[in-house]
Amino acid sequence: MKVIAVNGGPRKQWNTATLLHKALEGAQSVGAETDLFHLYDLNYKGCISCFGCKRKNSSRIGHCVLKDELTPLLEEVLKCDALLLGSPIYFGNVTGAMRSFLERLFFSLLSYNEGQRTFFPRKVASGFIYTMNVPEDFLPQLGYEAVFKANARSLELLNGPSEYLLATDTYQFDNYSNYEASRFNEQHKAQVRQERFPQDCRQAFDLGARLSGRNAE
Repeated sequence: MKVIAVNGGPRKQWNTATLLHKALEGAQSVGAETDLFHLYDLNYKGCISCFGCKRKNSSRIGHCVLKDELTPLLEEVLKCDALLLGSPIYFGNVTGAMRSFLERLFFSLLSYNEGQRTFFPRKVASGFIYTMNVPEDFLPQLGYEAVFKANARSLELLNGPSEYLLATDTYQFDNYSNYEASRFNEQHKAQVRQERFPQDCRQAFDLGARLSGRNAE
């Protein structure tokens, strides 16, 4: 059992990364081998619409043929048993780094053949962890749910179950007094960090264990 986590956020020790580490701890608790990749460490582009992943009589059907620093990670994803993704929400969507990664992964798997949605031959369970500054009760008016559901549909290209976890109203700075951020109440943010974020961490742990346990059955 191999579980891969992909961090689409720029920070390696903050909200998104912390929750991904907790999810991997959950996977390890059921015996999985795990690995974590940080997209901001890699130099790559999004899909360039070359269609090499769909060329007839090619050994690379279903694989992105663009060669750059993302290539080894994409190949690892295609071999794993469970995939955990994490991204902060920037301006109503995942980060640009995560979006470019998803383009390369999803489009290469997507089949244009009648009656066939995906080229992927196996089943891989997946989970997506989203972190965001906005409070949970703001989500309906901002329309974020459409983004979460769209990514869940795309992850169906991996043929396995997919879940997502939301961590809202996150603590963004070490010290709010150092930043121009007067619309946020640091005391409230600190309280959320102290009371709710540990719950988010437990849910992330359970997510990793649950997805890994499903594929181990």
